[in-house]
Amino acid sequence: MAYYRRGISLLGLIYILVGLYVAWVHDYITPALLKDIAEALLAVLLWFLVLLGVDLHLG
Repeated sequence: MAYYRRGISLLGLIYILVGLYVAWVHDYITPALLKDIAEALLAVLLWFLVLLGVDLHLG
């Protein structure tokens, strides 16, 4: 019986990490972008706090 392994392979992980590094070096990923993504993730995960008027903006 063959087992199916879900997830990402080591080669896939290395590919993604190198891509992130290249995007960072060429300014496709900036600290401002990372901040915006973090704020959006917080708003999605803590949506009930947003409805109660909590400000989830970082900094």
